[in-house]
Parts: sequence; structure tokens; C-alpha cells
Amino acid sequence: MRFNIIAVTGFARPTCLLINTASLFQSSIHLEYKGRSVSLKNSPTSIMDVMSLEIKPGTAFKIWADGVDEHQAIKAIEKALIETWRIS
Repeated sequence: MRFNIIAVTGFARPTCLLINTASLFQSSIHLEYKGRSVSLKNSPTSIMDVMSLEIKPGTAFKIWADGVDEHQAIKAIEKALIETWRIS
């Protein structure tokens, strides 16, 4: 699923939210930005991996999952991001 960043605030809180939500699922879950992909399932290194992408406001990133609960994982991540951070 593709997400567009609207908010102009930092990415640290959403990063932690992504990692925490991803950890609830069995599927492998990845974030891609500007051709680079990182796993959201290798906490705590995932936090630094996502932050190293330097995702900026006004840009888009993609999250995908592969596994038995991939649809539930993507829906949960989407809901969490919409509720706590401005994305579209």
C-alpha cells in the first residue's frame, strides 16, 4: 500500500508506531522509499533503518507484507498511521 506524507513533523514517532504495529503480525513487512527497502520486523534495528531513509514531508512511501496475516497487517498499519499521523 502506498502512503503519502502530509504532516510536516518528524518521522520518529510514526517510525516507532510502524515497528510496534508490525511486530504484532507473523508476516514479513517492509517499507520502501526511493528504491530502498527496509524490514519493519527487526526491531530495534528497524527503527534506525527506517530513520536512515530520511523520509520527507510531501513524499510517498510504500509498505507491503508477505505472509499468512498480510492483509490484517497492512490494514492495522494503515489505521495506526491515519489515527496518529497525517497520511493519505
